[in-house]
Amino acid sequence: MSFFKKIFSSDKKETLDKGLEKSKTSFFSKLSKAVAGKSKVDDDVLDNLEEILVSSDVGVETTLKVITRIEKRVAADKYLGVDELNQILREEIAGLLSETNTGEATEFVVPMQTKPYVLMVVGVNGVGKTTTIGKLAYQFKKAGYKVVLGAADTFRAAAIDQLQIWADRVGVPIVRQNMGSDPASVAFDTLQSAVAQNADIVIIDTAGRLHNKINLMNELTKVKRVMQKVVADAPHDVLLVLDGSTGQNAFEQAKQFTAATEVTALAVTKLDGTAKGGVVIGISDQFKIPVKYIGVGEGIEDLQVFNKYEFVDSFFK
Repeated sequence: MSFFKKIFSSDKKETLDKGLEKSKTSFFSKLSKAVAGKSKVDDDVLDNLEEILVSSDVGVETTLKVITRIEKRVAADKYLGVDELNQILREEIAGLLSETNTGEATEFVVPMQTKPYVLMVVGVNGVGKTTTIGKLAYQFKKAGYKVVLGAADTFRAAAIDQLQIWADRVGVPIVRQNMGSDPASVAFDTLQSAVAQNADIVIIDTAGRLHNKINLMNELTKVKRVMQKVVADAPHDVLLVLDGSTGQNAFEQAKQFTAATEVTALAVTKLDGTAKGGVVIGISDQFKIPVKYIGVGEGIEDLQVFNKYEFVDSFFK
């Protein structure tokens, strides 16, 4: 099928394959047991496949969509051998994800109609938010963009210090204030600095609290409003960072944050350390918010642009 033409470089694809190894191994060991002794895809195989997809954190709604698509294939082809099941899965999941016009990028690029492009990053503590910002700054700088970071997570001193370490490592300027400062004030100063430096991209870190949705909503709304005094349509994207290793909890966080603020893009991290990689398929399908980036390792190069074709190819290889 034409879905699976080679898109990524061999190095990038190798990193993706390696990052999804645990998820893939877990999935196929379950699938092998489910089809043992079977020669064709029948109701038993489909029931087992449904259970496997749900237990791989694909999510119930997305799993039912996939099963429905496979049932149609079985009905149309009359006889489908279990040997073909892997290829059918790849094709149907890629087809499902193709219904949204996202996940087709291959490089770290941003729309440059507006300068600077402002990216506000949200997510609870511990999901890899600051690390994702650091790696994004690295990739954007490598792509030739001039990047400025803003440390508006003033709730924790550690967050400010960690972002400073990444700014130093990548070699990009950072705007920061003391712990306890007004996050909106930091965001305002960051944008003013970025405009003065003629920067291409601004990445604003924000506090990772979700204990009170109203407080979070109010804080993020204020940050946005203050930024717009400098750049009228900022932020251009709100990126929610989710920890893929938490499986269904990542779904819950996505629900909470999308209720608290307008999220326009997702990054799913820590996929290399988990067998729950199927969560990317479910989140991509369910939230209709594009998964833009995935973390498949600890190295600075291991944050990748999410490409649904390469992801499905690696997952079901």
